[in-house]
Amino acid sequence: MAEREELTWELFGSASRELAGQIAESGYEPDLILSIARGGLFVAGALGYALDVKNLHVMNVEFYTGVDERLDLPVMLPPVPNAVDLTGAKVLVADDVADTGATLKLVRDFCADHVSEVRCAVVYEKPHSEVKCEYVWRRTDRWINFAWSKLPPVVRHEGQVLDA
Repeated sequence: MAEREELTWELFGSASRELAGQIAESGYEPDLILSIARGGLFVAGALGYALDVKNLHVMNVEFYTGVDERLDLPVMLPPVPNAVDLTGAKVLVADDVADTGATLKLVRDFCADHVSEVRCAVVYEKPHSEVKCEYVWRRTDRWINFAWSKLPPVVRHEGQVLDA
């Protein structure tokens, strides 16, 4: 098996602070952070605290359906943020990884016509991502084991508890 990136909770703490440092040093002061759920929730929360931005929004996008399995195109899931809530804002889009970049592109393009400025921050960026993010903690071409998704779910979709 190819070597993988391992992002532990402790390393994520350091990564998110370093990412926030990049944003602060650039002089960009977002009015709100738009998290791409699910992995971006952790990133947005950490950046929100580090940058003292309390206005956090969530956009639910489905693209990955399993390990290296994805839909043909990413799909926004309800509730979709109201564009009026974003109008004129400086938005920081946060996600855990820019892999193909398709999810980030969908969200960035959704924002573009409504906001004064949109920038993207990710923990990891893959070389083949179609979106080149303004803020990246680490670039890699490896598969990433994230602390929050490394273990299997504790329940099945039907609500049945899995064996521990």
